[in-house]
Amino acid sequence: MHFVSDIFKQLNVLESVHIIYCYSLDENFSLQINKLTKPFILKSLFTDGLMSIQSMELVLQKSGSYLENFGCKFGFERYSELIIKYCKNLKFLEFNGYESQIITYRIFNIIENIIRQNLNYLSIDIRTDDYDNIKGSSTILQNLGQALPSKLEYLSLTLSIKRSEFRIFLQNSQNTFINKLLIRQIGWDDILSYTKEFIMNEKRVKYLAIRSINNGDLYDSEDIVKEFKLHNVEVRNFYYLSISDETNRSVNSNLIDYLQG
Repeated sequence: MHFVSDIFKQLNVLESVHIIYCYSLDENFSLQINKLTKPFILKSLFTDGLMSIQSMELVLQKSGSYLENFGCKFGFERYSELIIKYCKNLKFLEFNGYESQIITYRIFNIIENIIRQNLNYLSIDIRTDDYDNIKGSSTILQNLGQALPSKLEYLSLTLSIKRSEFRIFLQNSQNTFINKLLIRQIGWDDILSYTKEFIMNEKRVKYLAIRSINNGDLYDSEDIVKEFKLHNVEVRNFYYLSISDETNRSVNSNLIDYLQG
């Protein structure tokens, strides 16, 4: 216990602290933070979602006002009220989950509250489950576009996308300029035609990355890449642009670069 306490005292002299998928976080972590007499300037917290609500509240009570980057692999909705209550300065928000676990009204409650403030990077990753349920993906595509601000630096969506619902999203987000847009299609519908109609022709995106089950990475299609470039849209490899994707259980180096930048 004294050893852990000494570590926190050393952390406390740092200008800021970034915690990225530290799987050893437990109840003792939150208790030690709460005992600190000085501010604990936690700028980034990326978690697996296993921390109890009580422990997370202790952390956010102490450091939520400093937190700029928050990501959660699973159980994001459990922390939704705490995020809205304590985290007023988020710039980067990432959440992951399975279709059967997603409680979409809580997600939008968070997005709408944070977007009104500072949010500039948003990553949503919803994976299919054993029930072939895509309700979460559908609800996000139908409602996210109108919730976005006029400008985003980065938007990454990993969803089961129906063409008709993708069109709704693109229509509803016509007033938003996105510097980097990443789409990972884990459904089977082809979304390229609507991408050309709403993104290429309207010049709403500077850098684009699309990866799908059917067609692989759009960056590998040279003719299409050239076609987009004629409209001043640069197509990039999905993993090259991604700052929120974790592969092989190692943290993406792009995320580290972003946090250092």
